[in-house]
Amino acid sequence: MKHPGTRPLAIVFKTLFAVFLATAAQAQDTVAADGAAADATAAALTVVERWQADPATIFDASEINLADLVFVARPVVVFAESPNDPRFAEQVALLLARAQDLGTRHVIIVTDTDPAARTPLRELLRPHGFALVLIDTDGRVALRKPEPWDVRELTRIIDKMPSRLREIGR
Repeated sequence: MKHPGTRPLAIVFKTLFAVFLATAAQAQDTVAADGAAADATAAALTVVERWQADPATIFDASEINLADLVFVARPVVVFAESPNDPRFAEQVALLLARAQDLGTRHVIIVTDTDPAARTPLRELLRPHGFALVLIDTDGRVALRKPEPWDVRELTRIIDKMPSRLREIGR
């Protein structure tokens, strides 16, 4: 025996389920649109703006134009013949472990692990195998090292630079 009113209840459940599905689909579309908008916004930001938002961001050398960084940041460029080079992995880990210390010194981390790409940085700095290169805010090469260096040592070098002493004096 059917209960009176069962049919209207089934219709209500079906309607609610349809509304739920439509709402879920709309929410999914909104999330996708927000994600696409965030990707578009990130793509519209310059390297400097992205670095200022997150100083621990690692940039590929192909993204970098040194002229954009003059008097803004100190690039620390890590070169290797391959991203699988253990010295490269060690250096990146050292830099990321103390990214905050680098950020306070206006250091931007740049990597180049593809010699075939012949990026402008690779053409300018001409590394041989692994190399760590620190460039001051004036665009001058301040340090070259053929082995990984600890951030503490890098910050000591940076803190002695005239440009850094002027920053601290402000």
